[in-house]
Amino acid sequence: MSTPALILASSSSSRRTMLAAAGVEFTTAMPNVDEDAVKAAYSLGSAFPGEAVAVALSERKALAISERHPDALVIGADQVLVCEGRVFNKAVDATDARAALMALRGREHELIAAAVIAKGDAIIWSSADTAYLTMRDFSAEFLDEYLSREIPDVLGSVGCYRIEGRGAQLFSRVRGDQFSIRGLPLVALLEALRQYGVLRR
Repeated sequence: MSTPALILASSSSSRRTMLAAAGVEFTTAMPNVDEDAVKAAYSLGSAFPGEAVAVALSERKALAISERHPDALVIGADQVLVCEGRVFNKAVDATDARAALMALRGREHELIAAAVIAKGDAIIWSSADTAYLTMRDFSAEFLDEYLSREIPDVLGSVGCYRIEGRGAQLFSRVRGDQFSIRGLPLVALLEALRQYGVLRR
């Protein structure tokens, strides 16, 4: 039996890097998903259901690509950041990034990473993991230097940080899986890929 083709439905360089470093062979495809509409559909209640939204976004991405490649296994993944009931979106520029980091400064936030696998028109596997990160009460001078060095690279990150790099300096406490913090529940995904014959057992 031949190994099924594997497609990552994500534009995230971090997710591509993690999968490649783990020895997974895959191609990538860019899904066209209205993330704001998905988030808005879940924003009617008093508490924002971060895990449900992260999974829903992952499913939308995977299914959008799976429709075009029904014989392949398609990985969809997404990440949601929630702090004190507020959901954060990716910053569009340095001003936006500064505002987001100031809002997170001195507070704990939840970072929920989800991944799914689709085949044909069905989701055949899903997983989600939550990390808890506390940003320290950093100085304005630190923030200025941080942004000068990290923009525009961190604009692709929902929290405006790359914890595997300079972003580690933002935090006073981190509880959670490093892979999930970077955007992918990798260990669980690798186990699923073994189950579906992509990786050897």
